[in-house]
Amino acid sequence: MMKKRKGYPVYPLTAAQKFHFFYQNFCPKKEVLNIGTSLTIESELDRNVLKESIYKAYERCESMRLRFAADKEGTWYQYVEAKEERDIEFVDFSGKTMEEAEQIMTEWTAVPFEPQDSPMNRIVMIKMPDGFQGVYLLVDHRTMDAQSLICFLKDIIELYCNAMYEGIPYPKEMASYIEQLQKDLAYEAGCRAKDRDAEYFHRLIDETPEPIYNGIDGTGALDEERKRSGNPDARAAINVSDSVDSALDIFHLEEEPTKRLLDFCEKYHVSLVCLLLMGLRTYYQKMNSNADVSINTAIARRATLKEKKSGGTRIHSFPFRTIIPENKTFLEGVYEIRDLQNEYFRHANYDPVSYFAYRGKKYPHPNGQTYEPMSLTYQPLTMKEKGLEKLGDIRYKTKWYPNGATTQAMYLTVMHRPEDNGLDFSFEHQVKAVSREKLEYLYYYLCKIMFKGAENPNMTVGDIMKLI
Repeated sequence: MMKKRKGYPVYPLTAAQKFHFFYQNFCPKKEVLNIGTSLTIESELDRNVLKESIYKAYERCESMRLRFAADKEGTWYQYVEAKEERDIEFVDFSGKTMEEAEQIMTEWTAVPFEPQDSPMNRIVMIKMPDGFQGVYLLVDHRTMDAQSLICFLKDIIELYCNAMYEGIPYPKEMASYIEQLQKDLAYEAGCRAKDRDAEYFHRLIDETPEPIYNGIDGTGALDEERKRSGNPDARAAINVSDSVDSALDIFHLEEEPTKRLLDFCEKYHVSLVCLLLMGLRTYYQKMNSNADVSINTAIARRATLKEKKSGGTRIHSFPFRTIIPENKTFLEGVYEIRDLQNEYFRHANYDPVSYFAYRGKKYPHPNGQTYEPMSLTYQPLTMKEKGLEKLGDIRYKTKWYPNGATTQAMYLTVMHRPEDNGLDFSFEHQVKAVSREKLEYLYYYLCKIMFKGAENPNMTVGDIMKLI
């Protein structure tokens, strides 16, 4: 086992990081773990002050200085470099169109990082054709997730504004990544909480019948599997294609309808993710005439302030299964999802790889078969809410760039747009597995179900499916 590397203490990987290593191993395109994003502001930026602010943000965020190294046995470890001294480049897109600028940043996002002892991120100061200025940020998913990435970008901007403008306070300290890492590793080494979490998920698997696959456009994939295997009762199916090439299709929900959904959530004390899950599962129920639906759901594991501000990647993703008969009301379904979500949150430190391994032992099926047609992540975090409103009405934009590869057939991320707080539904999908037409259809019906349910919470699921 490695003790030190380049003079720095070395740590094992967390469960969340191993999960990423786990699927990167199966992927011919190593850029599958890249996350590219840009944050630009409608204002002339002082490049020297911006560069200083970026170095300062690096200094305050340990996980942005994370490196990986493998020992002779091929086991990977991580350590944190003391300082970030790379030059931060500047690219001026002024002479180009917005499409060309975004195309170039999409190309940057598809360049994998060197695996060993090298920085796992890249920052470029940018000036966009529309006059907005800011930064492009590329990170490796094993070192950051969307929430820590937004947190880091916000830190750069707040440091910059503190240096440039009167009366903008210096941002509060970030939390230590290593401290949080040691907590996670202590949990994984074994403790009462870990036993309780394992018990919970094992019981969930043991005390329920085998889940069943529901397809985006009906039971085709499952029928195919039953024919192929000669097993008329097969319940898992393959939904990925033989190519990991992916596209990103984004659908925009306007501010006003978004507000109607958020008002429903506020009135009934549920989070938007409950409404999204209810909408998605009802769509699959309608398409497959089946009340038993499983979807992968991502849990951010950032309950405490320290977890929120420690950077790193903390996402654990689990299958989320609900059986909601047609005679239940929409609201009863939403409440059922909320209660199950709350249980998941309590036990979410459990390692998802162990979950899948345990389930795979109980219901063995060949590699590549699954019960879950898709994954859902909801990003509640917007830049708006904390601290940045002091800048008056400075307009800003964020954009995410696809890396061009995914090991999942379909991954939906829902987030708020900074311009108007409307929702963006970003579907990353394997081009050969799911077409844009199918996604348009899913998105259209998902919205119809959510609005019909939000307006008539006491209508039964069966009636909603008939009406839309």
